Formats: sequence, structure tokens, C-alpha cells
Amino acid sequence: MASLYVSPHPDDFRSLFALIAAEFCPSSRPKTITEDPPTSLNARTRPILVLGSGEGETVLSGASAVAWYLAFQGKRAGVDTKQQSQVWQWLSFADNELTPVSCAVVFPLMGMTGLQQSSRAELMRVLKVLNQALEPRTFLVGEGITLADMAVAAALLLPFKYVLEPPDRQDLTNVTRWFSTCINQPQFLKVLGKITLCEKMVPVTPKINAENVKAASPPKTEAQLKKEAKKREKMEKFQQKKEMEKKAKPEKKELGVITYNIPTPQGEKKDVISPLPDSYSPQYVEAAWYPWWEKQGFFKPEYGRKSLSEPNPRGIFMMCIPPPNVTGSLHLGHALTNAIQDSLTRWHRMQGETTLWNPGCDHAGIATQVVVEKKLMRERGMSRHDLGRENFIQEVWKWKNEKGDRIYHQLKKLGSSLDWERACFTMDPKLSYAVQEAFIRMHEEGVIYRSKRLVNWSCTLNSAISDIEVDKKELTGRTLLPVPGYKEKVEFGVLVSFAYQVDGSDEEVVVATTRIETMLGDTAVAVHPDDSRYQHLKGKMVLHPFCDRKMPIVFNDFVDMSFGTGAVKITPAHDHNDYEVGVRHNLAFINILDENGLLINVPPPFLGMKRFEARKVVLQALKDRGQFKEIKDNPMVVPVCSRSKDIVEPLLKPQWYVNCTDMGKQAADAVREGRLKIIPDHHLKTWFNWMDNIRDWCISRQLWWGHRIPAYFITVNDPSVKPGEDMDGHYWVSGRSEEEAREKAAKRFNVSTDKITLRQDEDVLDTWFSSGIFPFSIFGWPNEVKRPIVDMTNTVLFVQVYLHAVVRDAHGRKMSKSLGNVIDPLDVITGISLEGLHAQLSDSNLDPVEVEKAKQGQKSDYPNGIPECGTDALRFALCAYTSQGRDINLDVNRILGYRHFCNKLWNAVKFAMKTLGDNFVPSEKLCGEESVSDRWILSRLSAAVGLCDAGFKAYDFPAITTAIYNFWLYELCDVYLESVKPVFSKAEDDASSQKQAMVCRQTLYTCLQVGLRLLSPLMPFVTEELYQRLPRRRPQHDPPSICVTSYPDTQEFCWHSEEVDRDMDFIMTVVKTIRSLRADYNLTKTRADCYLQCIDSTTVSLVHKYSLQIQTLSYSQAVIPLTANQPVPEGCAVAIASDRCTVNLMLKGLIDVEKEVAKLMTKKGDLEKQMEKLKEKIAKTDYKEKVPVKVQEQDAEKLRQSQIELEKVKEAIDNFRKMM
Repeated sequence: MASLYVSPHPDDFRSLFALIAAEFCPSSRPKTITEDPPTSLNARTRPILVLGSGEGETVLSGASAVAWYLAFQGKRAGVDTKQQSQVWQWLSFADNELTPVSCAVVFPLMGMTGLQQSSRAELMRVLKVLNQALEPRTFLVGEGITLADMAVAAALLLPFKYVLEPPDRQDLTNVTRWFSTCINQPQFLKVLGKITLCEKMVPVTPKINAENVKAASPPKTEAQLKKEAKKREKMEKFQQKKEMEKKAKPEKKELGVITYNIPTPQGEKKDVISPLPDSYSPQYVEAAWYPWWEKQGFFKPEYGRKSLSEPNPRGIFMMCIPPPNVTGSLHLGHALTNAIQDSLTRWHRMQGETTLWNPGCDHAGIATQVVVEKKLMRERGMSRHDLGRENFIQEVWKWKNEKGDRIYHQLKKLGSSLDWERACFTMDPKLSYAVQEAFIRMHEEGVIYRSKRLVNWSCTLNSAISDIEVDKKELTGRTLLPVPGYKEKVEFGVLVSFAYQVDGSDEEVVVATTRIETMLGDTAVAVHPDDSRYQHLKGKMVLHPFCDRKMPIVFNDFVDMSFGTGAVKITPAHDHNDYEVGVRHNLAFINILDENGLLINVPPPFLGMKRFEARKVVLQALKDRGQFKEIKDNPMVVPVCSRSKDIVEPLLKPQWYVNCTDMGKQAADAVREGRLKIIPDHHLKTWFNWMDNIRDWCISRQLWWGHRIPAYFITVNDPSVKPGEDMDGHYWVSGRSEEEAREKAAKRFNVSTDKITLRQDEDVLDTWFSSGIFPFSIFGWPNEVKRPIVDMTNTVLFVQVYLHAVVRDAHGRKMSKSLGNVIDPLDVITGISLEGLHAQLSDSNLDPVEVEKAKQGQKSDYPNGIPECGTDALRFALCAYTSQGRDINLDVNRILGYRHFCNKLWNAVKFAMKTLGDNFVPSEKLCGEESVSDRWILSRLSAAVGLCDAGFKAYDFPAITTAIYNFWLYELCDVYLESVKPVFSKAEDDASSQKQAMVCRQTLYTCLQVGLRLLSPLMPFVTEELYQRLPRRRPQHDPPSICVTSYPDTQEFCWHSEEVDRDMDFIMTVVKTIRSLRADYNLTKTRADCYLQCIDSTTVSLVHKYSLQIQTLSYSQAVIPLTANQPVPEGCAVAIASDRCTVNLMLKGLIDVEKEVAKLMTKKGDLEKQMEKLKEKIAKTDYKEKVPVKVQEQDAEKLRQSQIELEKVKEAIDNFRKMM
């Protein structure tokens, strides 16, 4: 076993880093030792990892080397070479940039070194770089915790505990969010415990466990005491300075809740005259808009058209909602589907197409019946059988009318632009008639038929259920599971072996089963035809121990000779594989279970027993007869009803089936022939696999709530006609009424109608039979559809099918109540506390153990609850995540990031409105006198229009969100608005300045108005709120709402210029280089002259052309372009921006040169020592043999980075010395 030597000090972050990495490799976790390592290890610093022992012993020292080895073992070092390289870069960042500056700030608080005033500013600079990198990410590399997160989080432990106060953390929202996520992972919690974040930066008293202190410290000398007193005095002054800074600089406020309180009648337009609140608040923004949109009829296809029959040259877009359950409430899967569908609908509407998104919901047969049955029992102590069928159905309708529109309210909360006047319910008369008609036509054509087959039976629901309603619960071995109707848990995951006696001999055949009670229905034993062990038993029988049944030994090649004894018991009536064997060998099908799970057709004492109680009794009876052999653990999959949590039983039942073979072929052929397109195309393989191997669909459900099957069993009161059996389709007829069915039956059997007695099937149709024809029935099929649909099963109704992703949690796990990771989208929209999340679990049906487990999951993922994000941020995040059908690992903190994006929009529009002024009038077109900044931002706007247009057409939602996000945040706000501030500040200086400012205002207005239109389909609420505050170009003719305004297109916005973009890219490279130099020399407020040495006259002209932009964006005093031959003044810091331009920043007179040189000389010495130690390590003779390859690569990279850093330090020293 490996040994890990770590420091006992609770703040030794290097040892903690190694311990965290060890927690991520549980299978090979080393033994942890806090004592000093043996001197024989010749290791200088802990942590130290010792692998093996004796001569084969390998020693790794240093946190990075140890942690890399452990993380690699735990598969946390990256899933491929690209990720490993990224992890490596973050390790270097933690070692070379973060750790030194963290220590420089924290160690003085611990009394370990002198205080460096500039260290804290440097720490914040480094953390802001990290903050920007984390903006679009949950974790640093990939979608889960890696060594990168461990390394950087460990380097930040001390700053978060002792230095970063609440205002600092508010400035670093992404870093704080990510750090909280990391330290609340179970592996981090096990090592660190609960971390208390810093409230106020004060000196730290080191905490070391008494048991780890080997000897008491000697009394301090007078000199030491004086030195400590000086340190304390310094720290007190430092704290006083910080307090003064705090008073001078107001604390940054949290994004608060602002509500809309202006009285607005339902459906009337929201007040847009009052000033906008100071900051964005979802509650304020999302109030009142939806009822107004609805009342104005914006969501109706008739809006803006004289008649629907009038052709629209723009085209038609129609879509129906996949009908949700009437009993349902929104989950994130619904939210994703509706965010995508509504974005598409709004885009098509803004394209000018006649647009209809038709709402509706299905009657949810099983779910609704269960809800109402429970309500009946709870309130009146009655079952549905006590009420009777008709009265029970009336109760269901009553419940539906009271509670059934909850899902509609939630869809409105999501901003879904559905035409609610066309809302349909699958039990409505119009839709019910379509269901009846579809069944009758398909039955008459032979597509629907009657057959007795094995179905998935839920004894609790007393109904067959579909395959997708069966959860496959995987067991690794013996497991006790709760089963409805049983007080004690039932054993699963074991294989029981027992013997059947061969008839007429002393020989026996041993078989095994996971369901021992089903042996009561065995009718054969099967062996493989090639199995030599059983060739002599051909034609033989075995004897059933509990009845006088003789069972044949059959030979079938489905048997696996290598499993167990190679002999298999056959229960044709209760196992899908055995059913096929039974049909092939003409075996008896003995059903031993009734609909309630009680044993039938079996001898006493088993008769009437509950199935899992019989399991124990059968086992004991076999033991008593000496025929039991053994019982052992057996990994298996248990089928569980997703609705009732009952164990699903295969049961023989006569049911109605749809023959899907031809329909499946047509669906596959439509795709192969290009008549139907599957998007994205990586789903094609799955599509063809489903369609080419489709099975017939059981559509019977043993319920009362639903569409009763319009089929009648025929009894002919005529001795010449043989009585029929339930499973015989010849004795079933379908009809729109009993009279019609009677006429059909009489005609079939050639008798008069008075000789026909009919019994309608008690069963109802599977809910998805009605949902499947929903796109037909909502438009009036079979009566009102304009183009005739002769055969509904042969119609390609859609030309495109978009398959979106599955939503998982931030760790990639499927959302499950027992994991505590199910997220209600309304909780994301409005926010919820951790206690509120816990309360939801307490109200659920989980058992206490699962509730506690789920609470821990919630505490880990949402330590502070879920913040209020708003509908717009949720929609935008879901669309941004939808990467062409891949699974979505949804991190709520990412959604919060998009709420901050909304705040950025808010502030940009507020600033712009102030800049535009009250009397601003937008012009119809460009004036031709736009500045270089104007032309650039209009080029970027046109590029965004093109990307959004292409994205919507290709269903590439991440491309759309990225284009919009980058335009608003990184181009409009970060560059354009900053670069034009001097234009507005000098607007009144002279006529030329006034004209330039007016041109700039027109450009700014165009960017805001078009930018909001681009964003509107994804963020309907905030864009409406802000758009309504902007002046109109044509007030008398422009549409009243952004949602019916035209979507920007590339023909109108054709200002994209690659040349302008290329020039500005170069300028921004120069700006970033200047900013980087300023940060290097801590020039936070001081402006410096900047000399830009250019390679040629073309570059000089370009720099001169953009000099105002460079000066403004880089916070420079003056920007002076120089040719390659012109000398640069002495006293400049130098950095290369590109092969065309070198930046020279004048520092002379702005900084204390001697002090800076002294600091750099110290850093140079430290780097040289580090490199010398590393070179010594690498030069050892056994280095390449003993040190793992990954650690060797790490050492080489560290040496390379140190060399680069050393060269930079030497260059800086030379530059500073020139200034002396």
C-alpha cells in the first residue's frame, strides 16, 4: 500500500491539495501519515508519496507531482490528451501565478513574512483573470471536477479563509461560485470540513493540534518580542488604511428584488413612462407583459392578416406542442423543450410568416386515475369500484376542471407564445371523435388486431404499461427492495438452484432462477442441442415436485451452455424468452398470477398467496423435499413500474395491438429518401435502429379514465355458429356506435341483428394513441382538414424532426428525486432557499434514508439554495447548452451568469438612453460620415445578424446565443461604448464635435434596437421591457411590440467588412498589450504615454487612424506612433503586440525604479534557485527510470516556464536600469 506523508498543519494547502486528490481515487487511496518522513527518503518538503517498498520503492515529493499521480489513478487528470494539456496549464497557473501571490498576502497575516502593500492588488488582478475564464464554465476543464479544480481551489483556500472579504467576493462572482461548488463536493468536505469564508481581514492565530506539537516553544527573546510588536503595529496601520478605503468606496450592492407595483389592469399595456429601476430585476421585468401579448393577439396566426386563406408570400410555420400530462408540473426537460420551441416560433413570427404554435395536453390515463383515486380514498374513504365507472369518470372531470390547467400557467410563466384559444385536450369531443375514427379505420384495415401475448403488468395499477414506463433497476447482488403492498422489503439479486427429477430414473437436472415462485408455472426444461451432457435425455420428461405435471426436456439453441448447469427452466406464461420457446415447442402456457399478483392455477398451500410471500414458501418446500441446491448473489436488472414503483410482471393477456412494421418501414424510408430530415444527423443510427426493428404496440390499458376502446365482443345466438374466444379477432368488431357494430357483426356471421349480443371492451386506449394523432386531431381530422388525408398511417406530417438533448445535473447524472438533483424550473426563475429545497423532499414519497441522501446532494450542489435567475436567463442558458443533441449537464450557477448578462443589457440601455437624450430622433439610414468605431461596431452587428440567421436555420442554438452574447458584452459594451465616451463628453465643444456625437448616437441606437430584436426570441421579457423605452424610427407604422417586429436579416444589415474587423482586431491586440503592461507595473490609475513602434508606414497610418480608440481603451496619456527607424525614448517598458507593432510604455517618473529593481532581483534569485533544484533532480542517474513519465513531463514544463519567466524578469531589470 502507498504511503502519503502530509503536514498536520490545518492550513498547509499543499498537503490538503494532495489529500483531496487522494479522495478522488478511492480504490487506491494511500495510507495517510502526519509524522515526519524517514530521513532515508531524502525528501525535502511534504507532501511525499511513497510507492512500493524496499528496492522497488519510488518516492514522489511536492504537491503537484503527488497530486498528478493520484488524480491520474482516479481518472481526474483529463479524459484525453487535449484535456490533460489544459489541466497541465491550470497546474502551472496555480503554481506560478496564484500560489506566490496568495502566500504574499496571507503569510503576513500569519506573522510569517513582512507585509507587501502591492500583493493584495496583484492577487485581485490574478483572480480577475480567473474570474473571466470561469464565466462560461462550471469547472475549469470539461464538465466535472479535475486536478485543475483541485490545484487552483487549494491555492485559493487561504485567501478565501483569511483575505477575500464579502465585497471582494462580489467582484469575483464566477470564482466564488466555482470555489463554493468545489469545496462542497464530498471529497473536499471529507478533507477540509466546512470552510468559513472571510468576513474581515485580520491577523491569524495559527491552529495546530496539540498532539502534533512535539515540544513547547522556548521563551521568546526581547528582540523577538520587539520584532513581533513592530509587525503588529504595521498590521494595525494596514487595517486602518483598509477601513479608510472601505469608507471612501461604497460597497457593491447585491442584485436585489425590485417589483412592479404600478396598477395595470389584466391585459393592458405595462407602464413604460416611469424611469427604469437602477438594476435589472426579473420580477419587475416579467410582470404584466404576457397578458398584454395575449390580449393583443400577437400569438395568433390571424395577427396582421386580413384572412388566413389569403396566401402569405413569407410562408407558413405551424407546430403543435408535444402534449404534456394534464396532471403534470414543469420539469427542466419541459423547460428545455419549450425554450427551443418558443424561440423557433418567435423567430418565424418575426420573419413575417403565418405562425401557429398550438397548445394542448393529454389526459394522462394512469397518472390522472391514480391522483383521483388517492384523493377519493383520502377525502371520502372510497375506491373507484365503490363509485362505479360513470360516477368515477365524473369525479375525474371535476378534478381536471379544478386543477388541470396548472401546466398551462407554468407554460405562460416560461413566456411560451402559444395560441391559447386553440388549446386542445385529448378527451375533448373533437379529439375523442378522431381517436375513435382512427381506431375503427385501422382495425378495419387490419393494422389494429387482437392477440394474447405477454404484457408488462403492474399489480398495483391493475394495468398493462408500456416499455417506456418500466424502469430498469440494476442490482449488483443481493438487495432488499420495497414493494407496494408488502410490509417487509423483498429480496432480489439472488440466483436459486434446484433439481428436477428425471421421470423413470434416479437422475436429476439442476436449473437456476431469480424468481423461484415462477417454477410453479414451469412446463419444460431446455438445454442446448449441442450440449453433450444432455444428449441421452432426448425425449425424456422431468417431474414437477408439487403437482403431477410431467414436463418435456426440449432442445433449443437460445440456451447458454456456459451459464450454470446449461439447463434452463421454461415458464412460457411469465417470461419473454420462455414465451418464444413455448410457442416454438408447442408447450403449455400456465398462468399462475391474477391481476392483483395472487397465485392461481397452483396446488395448495400456494394457492391464493401473494407472489413474493410464495417466493419464501416455495424455497422452503424445495428444501424440505431435498431438491434445493444453492443460493448465491447474482447481478441482475429488476423491472420497476415508474408510476407505482411495483415490480413489473410479464403476464399473458388478450390485448389490442398496432402492427407497426409497415409504419416503421415508411418512417425509415422517408428519411432515407430525403422526404423527412432528422436534425442533428448523428441521431440517424438510432432512428433507423428503432424503425427497422420496431415491435408491435400494445394499446390496451385496464383503466377507466381514457378513451374506451370502440370494439365489441360478439356472441351469436345461433347453434350453427361456434362460440368465440376473447383472443380471437374474428369475434371482435369495431363501431362508431353499438348499432353500427351490431350491423357489422350480423353481416360477418350472416345472421339477423336480433341474434347478435355485444359486449364492449372494458379497457381504454393507451394515452399515447390519442397523443400520437394529436397533430391530426387538433386541426379537425377527419372532418375539417383542407387537404384530404386518405390514410393517416401513410402521411409524412413533418418535414423536419429536431431531437434535442437530455438535461442532466452539473455532474452528468440523470435527474432523480433520490439524488436530490431534480430542479423545478420555477425554483430557478424565482429562487429558493436550501431549506425550501429540503422541504420539497420532505413532502415527496421518498423513504427517510433516501430523503437524507437527497438532502446531502442538495447541500453539496446548492449550499446557498438557488438564486433568483428569471425566465429570460433560464431560457437563454438552456438554448446555449443545447449543443446539437448532446446531453446537457446543467449548472444553475451558469444560469445565474446569464442573469448578470441581463443586468449588463439593462445598464447598457440605460446609459444609451441618457446619452441619446429626450429629443433624439432615429434616422432611416446611415449618413456616410460614421467614424472608424461606428463602422466597426456596425460590421460586428451585421456579422451577428448573419450568425443568428444561419443558426436559426440550422437549429444551432449555441451559435445564436454565442453571437448575441459576444456582440452585446464583448463588442458593444466592452469596446464600442468605452471608445465613444470621449465623443459624447466633447459633444458640445464645437459644431464638428456635435455632428460627430449625433452620428455616434445614430449608430448606438441602431445597435441597441437591432441587438434587442436579435435577442427577442430567446429573452422575450427583458427585450420587450427595454425595446418599449426606445424611440421608434417610424412611430406611426412600427409594430406595437418587439415580438411582432421584423427579425434582422442580412439583406438589410449588410455592413459587414472583413477589412474593418481585421484592423480592429489588430488595434485590440495593441490595447490588450498596453493593459497587460500597465497591470505588470501596477499602474492602476496613473496614465502613461505610449509609443507604438510600427514595422511600416501602413501600420503607422492605421495606429494614427485609431489613436483615440487606443488611448481611451488602454487608459493611456498619449499614443505616439513611431516608424521602425525612429528612436524610442528611454525609460519605457517594452512588450511585443504583434509582428507589426511593439508597445513602449513610458514608466520614467511614474514608479520607484530602485524599489522595482530590488523586487525583481529577489524574484530572479528565487527563480534561479527553483531552476537549480529542478535541474539537480532531473540530472540524477535514476530519474528517468524511477520517476513516472507524467511527472517528468511536469518537471520539464515547469523548467520551461521558469526559464521564460526568468528571461522576462531579466528584461524588466534591464529596462528599469536604463531609467536610473
